[in-house]
Amino acid sequence: MRELTYAEALSEGLIQAMERDASVFTMGVGVDDPKGIFGTTLGAYRKFGDARVFDIPLSEPALTGAAIGAALHGMRPVMVHARNDFLLVTMDQLANTAAKWPYASGGTHVPIVIRAIIGRGWGQGAQHAQSLQAAFAHFPGLKVVMPATPYDAKGLLAASIREDCPVIFLDHRRLYDQREEVPEAYYEVPLGEAVVRRYGDDVSIVADSIMVADSLKAAAALEREDISTEVIDLRTVSPLDDTLIFESVRKTHRLIVADTSWQSFGIASEVVSRVTRNVFEYLKAPPHIVASPDVPSPVSFPLERLFYPGAGEIAATVRAILSDTEVYQTAAVNKPIDEEFHGPF
Repeated sequence: MRELTYAEALSEGLIQAMERDASVFTMGVGVDDPKGIFGTTLGAYRKFGDARVFDIPLSEPALTGAAIGAALHGMRPVMVHARNDFLLVTMDQLANTAAKWPYASGGTHVPIVIRAIIGRGWGQGAQHAQSLQAAFAHFPGLKVVMPATPYDAKGLLAASIREDCPVIFLDHRRLYDQREEVPEAYYEVPLGEAVVRRYGDDVSIVADSIMVADSLKAAAALEREDISTEVIDLRTVSPLDDTLIFESVRKTHRLIVADTSWQSFGIASEVVSRVTRNVFEYLKAPPHIVASPDVPSPVSFPLERLFYPGAGEIAATVRAILSDTEVYQTAAVNKPIDEEFHGPF
């Protein structure tokens, strides 16, 4: 065990997966660049060269189609996109071909990993800062992964590459510098299994990606107020780990879902729906969602700071749900709990 950053863990996970399986190759815009997709693909390029790690033209639909063809012929492509926003132009290939091919062909495997980055900060704006996991999770046949820690970044990437179905792997730029101990050896973290990051008794917070870190900050602050908060890291948003979520709600009787995307029509809404359908009788208060307002992200850095919820909003929602008061989805609420965001991104 030694400490790695989230970015270093992604790099090591990719290299080890490629060492174990000669059918794995990596392609994407800038994967061979000195910056190497923020340092996450350069190690693989230096080790394997451009025969297995290579740059591609900026044509997402064409190259996604090529990846599907390679997968159907026994390869395991890893496609890397610098922004998850532009996977939308590949939706026909992903939703109508890759996801449905096993169903339409009698079980033919399509082992593809589409690794895409959720951007935020540095004036990313409406077209470069979206978090689109709900759009991909909507389609049966696609799995959607959102690691929140370096350990999971490495293990989930390895497991995703071993999957025989298409996997959308979303990593968040604000997590790249996070550090923790990561095993040196190859390992996998199974898809579809959430994990409790912090145990508590008063309220359950179910979170994904960067919102896990914000939820843990909020929980630490609330502990000083004698509020015991349980934090669940989804890790995989499709499939969802209903069992762990339901067990937590049965214990705490209250639910907050913190999602990186918008408030409406998202993963958070799905979690709330499943909880109210299956363990409604255990709830002592209505579930609440902490997510971005239903408008496009602003470009202005100060406005962006107000747009995205963080630890302050999560803590305020916990207090409100425990005191049965109205929840105000206002970015100014208890903002000091949230750490200052420093670029450059």
